[in-house]
Amino acid sequence: MEANAGLVAGSYKRNELVRIRHDSDGGPKPVKHLNGQICQICGDTVGLTAAGDVFVACNECAFPVCRPCYEYERKDGNQSCPQCKTRYKRHKGSPRVDGDDDEDDDDDLENEFNYADGNNNARRQWRGEDADLSSSSRHESQQPIPLLTNGQPVSGEIPCATPDNQSVRTTSGPLGPGDKHLPYVDPRMPVPVRIVDPSKDLNSYGLGNVDWKERVEGWKLKQDKNMMQMTSRYQEGKGDMEGTGSNGEELQMADDARQPLSRVVPIPSSHLTPYRIVIILRLIILGFFLQYRATHPVKDAYPLWLISVICEIWFALSWLLDQFPKWYPVNRETYLDRLALRYDREGEPSQLAPVDVFVSTVDPLKEPPLVTANTVLSILAVDYPVDKVSCYVSDDGSAMLTFESLSETAEFARKWVPFCKKHNIEPRAPEFYFAQKIDYLKDKIQPSFVKERRAMKREYEEFKVRINALVAKAQKMPEEGWTMQDGTAWPGNNPRDHPGMIQVFLGHSGGLDTDGNELPRLVYVSREKRPGFQHHKKAGAMNALIRVSAVLTNGAYLLNVDCDHYFNNSKAIKEAMCFMMDPAYGKKTCYVQFPQRFDGIDLHDRYANRNIVFFDINLKGLDGIQGPVYVGTGCCFNRQALYGYDPVLTEEDLEPNIIIKSCCGSRKKEKGINKKYIDKKRAAKRTESTIPIFNMEDIEEGVEGYDDERALLMSQKSLEKRFGQSPVFIAATFMEQGGIPTSTNPTTLLKEAIHVISCGYEDKTEWGKEIGWIYGSVTEDILTGFKMHARGWISIYCMPPRPAFKGSAPINLSDPLNQVLRWASGSIEILLSRHCPIWYGYNGRLRLLERLAYINTIVYPLTSIPLLFYCALPAFCLLTGKFIIPEISNFASMWFILLFVSIFATGILELRWSGVSIEDWWRNEQFWVIGGTSAHLFAVFQGLLKVLAGIDTNFTVTSKASDDDGEFAELYVFKWTSLLIPPTTVLIINLVGIVAGVSYAINSGYQSWGPLFGKLFFAIWVIAHLYPFLKGLLGRQNRTPTIVIVWSILLASIFSLLWVRIDPFTSDATKAASRGQCGVNC
Repeated sequence: MEANAGLVAGSYKRNELVRIRHDSDGGPKPVKHLNGQICQICGDTVGLTAAGDVFVACNECAFPVCRPCYEYERKDGNQSCPQCKTRYKRHKGSPRVDGDDDEDDDDDLENEFNYADGNNNARRQWRGEDADLSSSSRHESQQPIPLLTNGQPVSGEIPCATPDNQSVRTTSGPLGPGDKHLPYVDPRMPVPVRIVDPSKDLNSYGLGNVDWKERVEGWKLKQDKNMMQMTSRYQEGKGDMEGTGSNGEELQMADDARQPLSRVVPIPSSHLTPYRIVIILRLIILGFFLQYRATHPVKDAYPLWLISVICEIWFALSWLLDQFPKWYPVNRETYLDRLALRYDREGEPSQLAPVDVFVSTVDPLKEPPLVTANTVLSILAVDYPVDKVSCYVSDDGSAMLTFESLSETAEFARKWVPFCKKHNIEPRAPEFYFAQKIDYLKDKIQPSFVKERRAMKREYEEFKVRINALVAKAQKMPEEGWTMQDGTAWPGNNPRDHPGMIQVFLGHSGGLDTDGNELPRLVYVSREKRPGFQHHKKAGAMNALIRVSAVLTNGAYLLNVDCDHYFNNSKAIKEAMCFMMDPAYGKKTCYVQFPQRFDGIDLHDRYANRNIVFFDINLKGLDGIQGPVYVGTGCCFNRQALYGYDPVLTEEDLEPNIIIKSCCGSRKKEKGINKKYIDKKRAAKRTESTIPIFNMEDIEEGVEGYDDERALLMSQKSLEKRFGQSPVFIAATFMEQGGIPTSTNPTTLLKEAIHVISCGYEDKTEWGKEIGWIYGSVTEDILTGFKMHARGWISIYCMPPRPAFKGSAPINLSDPLNQVLRWASGSIEILLSRHCPIWYGYNGRLRLLERLAYINTIVYPLTSIPLLFYCALPAFCLLTGKFIIPEISNFASMWFILLFVSIFATGILELRWSGVSIEDWWRNEQFWVIGGTSAHLFAVFQGLLKVLAGIDTNFTVTSKASDDDGEFAELYVFKWTSLLIPPTTVLIINLVGIVAGVSYAINSGYQSWGPLFGKLFFAIWVIAHLYPFLKGLLGRQNRTPTIVIVWSILLASIFSLLWVRIDPFTSDATKAASRGQCGVNC
């Protein structure tokens, strides 16, 4: 699909396809049959021999059979022609099978000595590839070719086992068991040796003939040429291998290119060992503390004591789930220079993998178009080959404002992208680049930079004015709906009922930048929506992008960002490729997760919007186990992992997990059991066939005489049931290295792209269940990452020195609480679903500590219930004069002291190895209490209502814009929400409790001050955690909502009445006298 095709809108079910503002009338053309004979078994072309002749399997009847089917029949079939039943004779290059005659004239010794290579060469010839590949290319994964309908072959790759990595491609796809003519060759096995009779002519063995002589002569010429080059290099280097000549430099470069692209930087043991010791000590102390609390009740305050003990037991379990996944924290570093030497040498075509970048947006009024435009501009200017990058913008609200702003962005990108690359500026989002308060002339040496920067800033300001004009125009929708510039009605006027829309703005035939260079492809996508269909919100939009990108560009890797997360580091994609394209990690890595960093947050980060503790401590800890969880943005995916395939597993990966080991005993004693287990796991993992996909009509004609099982394996219906009824998309799923199948007709891509984003495409498929973003929760990111990890994939946490992405976070309290509410609601949905980590995925390869981390991500909202009770306990203790702890001895007080010391020691040692500041840690603790007593509590009830009663809560998009009256104008703004009621209540009752407790102590004398200190400390500790909330509540009285004031007065009145009922200033004797109960003290 070309960029000049205009806006394309259509509906697959309605058989509609409309082009708006299109200049030509070229419509889609049907796919044509390829010329040549067709194999009557698999439907592929028969192919040619090495001499250029048509391959003839049977010399008797010439029944058309391709070379791979011929090899398969000889090795695993009945070794005879399906038509005349004559036994197949061995052709040159074919491996010998039982029954072949040694006197056969087509015998060749070369393939006898290397069966695996011969079989691979035959397979490459079948695919039309060059059989004489280098040793490095043999490490690349190979795959038989899937066929589309009409019998057209497409090129693709599926990895097979190689002797170097000794790994097994384990898949769980729909094709059935693995292809039997793709054997696993063990390099340790002895090479089969054949005895040659010297009395015979060597031509009968394939030696001495013309072909053999040509090969020998070619080999000699190649060796002579290499020697001449080496000699000339020595002369340039003056014979010194380690000198400064070109030879030494090239050898050094070659050595660097073979080095790993990344490495794990272990945290010093001097930091980790004390940390782990303190964790163990804290666990022991916690056990003794809980044992003491459970066995020493408070008799006159039994309800308060029981509630406190239950809360403390839950807090202990919550701490275990949060702490132990941080047992193996690691750091990583990448080597971009080695990546360039291996895949992106100057003067040579780039071998970097193609990447498709996804940007998702819904409502342009909440997610301003200017913010989205900056994100898109930073993607288009990324430091990556332009032909390897494509940007897809998903407009799930079908807003004409988004479309028009993207059109303006594409025009401005023609000027902005060459400016960024010429002067190597960072960041490459113009709004944030021009807003930097730094010396922008640092490291700039070109005299024209100042003039060009001034001109570019003016261009950007004019661009902002045009975007602002579009936003102002979009504030009020006309009664007849929006119309485009040519007078055509906008197809997306009804956001809930509109056809699918696609527009390619930049890319192939989309124009050049001001320097005459190509630009990355920019595609606008709005999936079809119709009433009566479930659209699955963001997860459904992302799955639509997966399919449409596979049809148009099919990048091997996908990178998704939110519309407000721009590329702060232009080399972010290369950072991810250091892991994805690394031979050691690439085949097992499902995604590379980058941390989230934010702009526009006040210096003290009052509401912990940066979330530093989660990104710099928790995710680092998970990186040492099986990888970080997917956090929804700033993540680079392996497309094959999203398709539901299993990773490449080695012998070590196939070993039993810790549960199996504990059941089976040690490895030495139970070697036989482990071997059987590994064999069983390997056999179970080979559930996806690597055979090609065939035309159904050709199969029905060619499978006569074969059993039903083989016919089922060659069926394409299983793939259509899995991926949907799009032959072009199905063919693209087999292109592991990316790219469009060579046989795909470009004119059909337009119709297929509209087809795969239609509203009913996912019906009766595995989309959202096993493939793509997983449905079932508003936090689709947790489910998606969990499914991948359960299959055995690993993920990588990449923290480059310059943050890869930066976003805008709201700085007022109400919006973050609503966002936390959505996350917690999604966790409750997962907790009550079949995908709950507590019971799902035990047959996979999910590691124990990784499972604990996922369990923690879905049960943490439940902590809000005991947290709310525990925060209210100090007030009740102060108002009633009771306490949750009985009078303790000096020995018992030791457990309290040790517990507090271990808690602080754990936190301090965490800060030591992570580099997080104590201020960030304290802000995180404060917001944990604020969120726990508000958003998490509401999420529990909303999740229960949705799952048990079917009452769905609306998904609201967090506003990405702030008021214009100050840099931190919204810092004290409290937009009214019911989430503010619980923390307000907790805060007021604790303040009232403190006043009541102090008043009671003053009235009762000095003997009551001792017990009061423990209660006061308890209450002040709660208020200290709620201090940011209190400061925001009282910071700007003129901005505090009236409803909050009303609630505060109401709650204060209630507790004032309680105060009067308690009457702490009146002594007990006076109260008794007033009731007529005068005693000896009267």
